[in-house]
Amino acid sequence: MKALVVTELKKDLEVMNMPDPSLTPDGVVIQVKANGICRSDWHLWQGDFSWVGLDLELPHILGHEFSGVVEEVGKNVTKIKKGDRVVVPHAHGDGTCEYCITGHANLCENPAVVGVTYHGGFGEFVHVPHADQNVIRLPDNVGYEAAAGLGCRFMTAFHGIVDQVNVKPGEWVAVHGCGGVGLSSIHVATAMGANVIAVDINDEPLALAKEHGAKVTINGKEKDAVNEIKELTKGGAHVAIDALGITATCQNAIYSLRKRGRLLQLGMTSNSEKGMIPLPIDLIVTTELSVNGSANMPISRFPDMMRMVEGNFLQPEKLITRTVGLEEAGKVLKSMSTFQSPGVSVLNRW
Repeated sequence: MKALVVTELKKDLEVMNMPDPSLTPDGVVIQVKANGICRSDWHLWQGDFSWVGLDLELPHILGHEFSGVVEEVGKNVTKIKKGDRVVVPHAHGDGTCEYCITGHANLCENPAVVGVTYHGGFGEFVHVPHADQNVIRLPDNVGYEAAAGLGCRFMTAFHGIVDQVNVKPGEWVAVHGCGGVGLSSIHVATAMGANVIAVDINDEPLALAKEHGAKVTINGKEKDAVNEIKELTKGGAHVAIDALGITATCQNAIYSLRKRGRLLQLGMTSNSEKGMIPLPIDLIVTTELSVNGSANMPISRFPDMMRMVEGNFLQPEKLITRTVGLEEAGKVLKSMSTFQSPGVSVLNRW
């Protein structure tokens, strides 16, 4: 099969032929129709996340936000059939551990991560293990490109906003960083009835944030975002989201909260932080702030999100700014080093 391959960390990805995936009894082989190009791919290509045990075995095919059509079905699979249109959440459970059994397969003790622990959607075909637990059928009115982003950025934002910090209608939500997961957060929070403030240091993503529901946008290069948020909200945001994962956005998110506010941490760190960001602990204690993470989304929460997509309350396709082929996908990934990829780019041509 044709694929975009990492042959060496931080070096240009190569388009090359790779072996087709083999079918296992509990798995399915999917022909990829669309795959979102995510900043997490960039982190992996840079060699980040080694501090949490994510090391790629090279050569490797990235791509963890994909949708497609089931081509082959293992003999033990009962819920998925050949020809099904599907989307695949990128973090899988094996269905047997404490967390899978209690509805939190995203925290499985024996996880598989598409595009990380096995080859992903930058190739024409992907084999997904434990298919009955980890493959979701697409509604007829949800296209492949729209579905591509659901498997990572969108579902992580949905789980964080709806489940982890329980955003309520009318609350102020400040989103720090307007990349793919930031724009997804703005879209979801707006759909939940929140008043969203978008913060970034570039005007282009702020314009996209406005299109996707932000009531207010703040350029952090031009204004003190924390003071602006405190003044606008008369005390601070009810929820602040760090959608990037660097020291500045994480700390600013916390400082922009009102008393009893909730931080939602979506961005993961790079080599500059290696997983460690200093936090204002005394402020967290004395103002009773809550700190929450969102790690992907449990499979059990997909039906609720999918109903909102099917009913057009959530429209992930509106976040897509361009579709590309394999050669251009490598350039998109490279451009993320200088934050030159506003919106969501989707690979849909091989």
